[in-house]
Amino acid sequence: MNERVALVTGVSRRIGIGAAVARRFAAAGYRLQLTGLPRYDDAQPYGGDPDGVPALLAELNGVTGDPDAVRYRVVDLTSPSAPAELIETAVRTHGRLDVLVAAHAYSTHTPLNGLDAAEIDRHLIVNVRATLLLAEAFAAAFGAGSGGRLVLFSSGQRLGPMPAELAYAASKAGVENLTRQLSPLLMPRGITVNCVNPGPTDTGYASPEGLAAVGRLFPGGEWGRPDDAARLIEWLCSPDGRWITGQVIDSEGGFDRYG
Repeated sequence: MNERVALVTGVSRRIGIGAAVARRFAAAGYRLQLTGLPRYDDAQPYGGDPDGVPALLAELNGVTGDPDAVRYRVVDLTSPSAPAELIETAVRTHGRLDVLVAAHAYSTHTPLNGLDAAEIDRHLIVNVRATLLLAEAFAAAFGAGSGGRLVLFSSGQRLGPMPAELAYAASKAGVENLTRQLSPLLMPRGITVNCVNPGPTDTGYASPEGLAAVGRLFPGGEWGRPDDAARLIEWLCSPDGRWITGQVIDSEGGFDRYG
């Protein structure tokens, strides 16, 4: 495992799932190319993490003991050229790329009777187009013949309605479908393709009232934690995950949408 290289998108806040995945991978000996768009989180109601990226890089470098093992690049995935450039950067920096975890997402309030064409487009561009272009560039760059892993992210929209996030739900449905479309194409190249739905995860975006209300919908009374998703992703990307592909995996701790 020490020679494996992973690219993880959607990394900007230390409390995020992308950061949790990076921690797991660093501890397992991966070399990492991380990317995110901190200004996106800065503009959200929950706010960004101003010291997040430098602090996370310092933490990961302490784990790896190698200042060159973890690299970071700010990237706006609305750019059509960004996905291919990211893959190229990872391969140029580390010499190879074995794993792509596409943890990035764009989500805003998009209810019926309040839809905006530009917002719908942005959801599809970031969540679907960028993911598909990343997958294409990764497949073209992957040369190991086996052990490749592509992990996408869903939000369980097929399990229940998301009336306030219609554009997000539609885009994530597209990501789930990509999982099934890409898996038979990439398995012959030695790459598995899976999609993880981590369920409601406490990454600092919910209000105390929201945390309490949604927490009651879990049998255990608590939200998922970022490391819950990261543990599953680490396993999928390990040799033990070699036979799992084309799956949308709901890892929600028994979450009951209907209470």
